[in-house]
Amino acid sequence: MLPTAALKPRPLLGIPFAPGQYVPLDLRGQTSASYPGFLSRLLSEKHAAVAYGGYLESRQIYQRYNHFESAAAPVRNIHLGVDFWAPAGTAVLCPVAGKVHSWSFRDFPGDYGPIILLEHQVSGVPLYSLYGHLSKGSLEGLEPGLRFKAGQRLGELGTLSENGGYEPHLHFQLIRDLGDWQGDYPGVCAAEDLGYYRENCPDPVPFLNYL
Repeated sequence: MLPTAALKPRPLLGIPFAPGQYVPLDLRGQTSASYPGFLSRLLSEKHAAVAYGGYLESRQIYQRYNHFESAAAPVRNIHLGVDFWAPAGTAVLCPVAGKVHSWSFRDFPGDYGPIILLEHQVSGVPLYSLYGHLSKGSLEGLEPGLRFKAGQRLGELGTLSENGGYEPHLHFQLIRDLGDWQGDYPGVCAAEDLGYYRENCPDPVPFLNYL
């Protein structure tokens, strides 16, 4: 079980967490064509600023991207992080002190676009965090080992044209064992691999104290 502190929510976006401003979102049953309208209607109806959710959701929205399908491997459609849907340009903050592990620009349809991975020590436990679908400008000035304090600006949400082709959002994921990955890590898995990834990528929402 991840170490958590039952205190105020950890910072993650430039829009401070508040139950009325952040609303849960379930995209199961939505397609790549339907989810943008579904998302905008939810935020409008709830008068909310951010929609979030998606941990271990089985999603259809990836079906349009070859990135998630291969004749040699099972279809990947189970989401391993939590998405925070908010306007492009929204600041992304470091939730807990850490240092830069690696980064890249995954410039393929359906991929992360700009992505940053941080390394942390949380109550003596090593932990990695992943930030996907950022702006290209978020990668400027990075170097291995660069340290960020909790609450410090890490970057901002990218536009649809630079973030892999999605409505603007942050893919936030926790990883216990990063292995040899550099500037990338699976954010979606196949059903047959879920046992491993559920253990290695725990639910970020309790970690953020958003419950």
